[in-house]
Amino acid sequence: MAVLLFFFLGPRRGIMLRWAIIFLIVALVAAVLGFGGIANFSFEIAKFVAVIALVLFIISLVANGMRGRGGRV
Repeated sequence: MAVLLFFFLGPRRGIMLRWAIIFLIVALVAAVLGFGGIANFSFEIAKFVAVIALVLFIISLVANGMRGRGGRV
């Protein structure tokens, strides 16, 4: 459900995670078909893109936490 919502959020939102999911699906299909080299390569790309997305997410959380909320009256 979350994946479907994620794909419909817009062209700029979550592009790295979208690519990670696409490469993961390609890797799984290639593994089922028996293409070991393609499956391994796609899985490695999916892991790499997912790690980058996770690191950027953590950085954005930390940056947002340091910024603070400011004073509302």
